[in-house]
Amino acid sequence: MSERAERIRSFLAQAGWADVPRQPLAGDASFRRYERLATPGRRAVLMDAPPPHEDVRPFLAVARLLQKLELSAPEILAEDIEAGLLLLEDFGDRTYTKLLAAGGDEAALYRLAVDVLIALHRRFEPARAARLPPYDEARLLAEAALLVDWYLPAVAGVPTPLDLREEYLAMWRALLPLTGAIPATLVLRDYHVDNLMLLEGRTGLAACGLLDFQDAVIGSPAYDLVSLLEDARRDVSLDLAANLSEHYLAAFSTLDRAAFTTAAAVLAAQRNCKILGIFTRLCVRDRKSQYLVHTPRLWRLVDRDVSHPALAPLRNWLDRHVPQELRRIPPHEARS
Repeated sequence: MSERAERIRSFLAQAGWADVPRQPLAGDASFRRYERLATPGRRAVLMDAPPPHEDVRPFLAVARLLQKLELSAPEILAEDIEAGLLLLEDFGDRTYTKLLAAGGDEAALYRLAVDVLIALHRRFEPARAARLPPYDEARLLAEAALLVDWYLPAVAGVPTPLDLREEYLAMWRALLPLTGAIPATLVLRDYHVDNLMLLEGRTGLAACGLLDFQDAVIGSPAYDLVSLLEDARRDVSLDLAANLSEHYLAAFSTLDRAAFTTAAAVLAAQRNCKILGIFTRLCVRDRKSQYLVHTPRLWRLVDRDVSHPALAPLRNWLDRHVPQELRRIPPHEARS
């Protein structure tokens, strides 16, 4: 038995789950692994997040914060922070992704997800999360740079020239201040159907289970809304997205709508450029090419985002330096 396996065995034994059968669950793009533990009458999920690649402390902090806000984050049943091991409440199998694929009520599911965001943004007080990092210019710029650091070299076949990279980042430095015109809040960052669940036996907002929030930051309330409505992995109709955006805005009568709409466009473009880079990096560096299938959808979203007048500089830059013939799925053998 490996040292890691022994640490897990000991952790589960101390938590009262010794010798319980374990079944792997679908992972994500990180080093984390998940396993379901099940016996008659009780179930739990093991999160295996090995240091130094992973740190469970942000997950613990945000889970407890969400619970204080009366939202459904998994209960923490046991923890070994040093080892990167958590035993979590099992939310079951009814992910939004599975429900939608099976013909579930798309409008109702998305409406519930937006209602959760409305409640989160109404209830959250920044003073309650002083330890969470800000979604500041440095972080947003580093993410936006993934397009020119990974995607563009992969499709162009050569590294991005340094002066072109700096021109791209300078443009983002001019755009990002447009996102700061509305008060900051808790941003979960990966708020989309893969990380949302419909929980049996719960009603109202509590019926929406929240996952994968360990990278939460303090930033614009527009970010999680565009994460949900401009999903890299599935199409959301323009009509549904517009209706849900209006539903969100109607809940905040004093919000500057024009400022919010501009912030949403800037952050949507930033996020989609980032994801193009991340999916390419997963292929080139980590040999995980399955995410590249979403490239055409991401470019459709970017095209929509840069139609906002405030993003004309980005639209023009992309037209010059990432023309249509380069807006394609990167070759799997690409090297950055």
